[in-house]
Amino acid sequence: MTSTPTAEVLALAALPQPYLLFLGDTTEAGFAKTAIGLKDWAPEVCVAEWSLPGCPITTGLPSMTPAQARAAGARAMVIGVANGGGVIPAQWLPALVEALEEGLDLISGMHHKLGDIPELAAAAERTGRQLINVRVPPRGIPVGNGRKRTGKRVLTVGTDCALGKKYTALALVRGLRERGVDADFRASGQTGILIAGSGIPMDAVVADFSAGAAELLSPDAAADHWDVIEGQGSLFHPAYAGVSLGLLHGSQPDVFVVCHQPGRQHVLGYPDYPLPSIEDVIALTVQLGRRTNPDIRCVGVSLNTHGMTAEAASAACAEVSARLGLPAADPMRQDGEFNRLLEACIA
Repeated sequence: MTSTPTAEVLALAALPQPYLLFLGDTTEAGFAKTAIGLKDWAPEVCVAEWSLPGCPITTGLPSMTPAQARAAGARAMVIGVANGGGVIPAQWLPALVEALEEGLDLISGMHHKLGDIPELAAAAERTGRQLINVRVPPRGIPVGNGRKRTGKRVLTVGTDCALGKKYTALALVRGLRERGVDADFRASGQTGILIAGSGIPMDAVVADFSAGAAELLSPDAAADHWDVIEGQGSLFHPAYAGVSLGLLHGSQPDVFVVCHQPGRQHVLGYPDYPLPSIEDVIALTVQLGRRTNPDIRCVGVSLNTHGMTAEAASAACAEVSARLGLPAADPMRQDGEFNRLLEACIA
């Protein structure tokens, strides 16, 4: 199995902005991470949200129909859900067709391609609107070669999916740049790609090429340059561990940060699988990561304390830090512990 190593990281053409964010009928905030991530990290291109009856999730944006959002300046509707398997349910189709008929293009990060759905393909042709899929890897991805690359890398890893790996990576990049460090965010999932405008959707890459894709995502760089790589899944996930392992091997991270949500007891969507401990994630990441970077090490923990009081969040971070002897912080709270985490990354 061979491939010519000429692929480039997926760079999106100028997308039609601003957006109406579609939440569908999801009832789990973790599955609405695309909409929530766009609202949090690219609010300037988000006009409103729209959901179906029975959806309790909100981004906090105004609720508008496609017609109202179009009148308010929206040019496209983004499917803001990242559900298991990346499927587009049949019950969403009338809403998606309505968006096209009201003059909005459709943007999707799902595995299910918009143009493969007859109702959407027909509606797009009839209305002259675009169907845009971002969960499509670039052509020509080579197999991994394991060659050590120049530059420095930090990878965010997790005890589970949808608990802060992307947010942590984005916050680390912002914090490093504020310190004068040359740093880039490397997006490996559909939401990160929509935020950054480039990247590789790792979970859409053929398995044999996953390490090679991660190598392309973070190429050779200057000795003092840091690539902060958005992690995917978890090495302990019963379905997605393969994606996490390919990203780990191809990224060859010098350091990694473990992401965790206090209080989460089971793998999201898999109630029969208890969450691994942070200690287990550190040990397995080091063991497997040494295959391509013998010097890999953990520098800290990122805790998703959303919904906790400031006092409870501080106590949770302090407990983890004392237990592990590593900085532990919620990057969204931007406190002294987060500064310690940043310093540990580049120490």
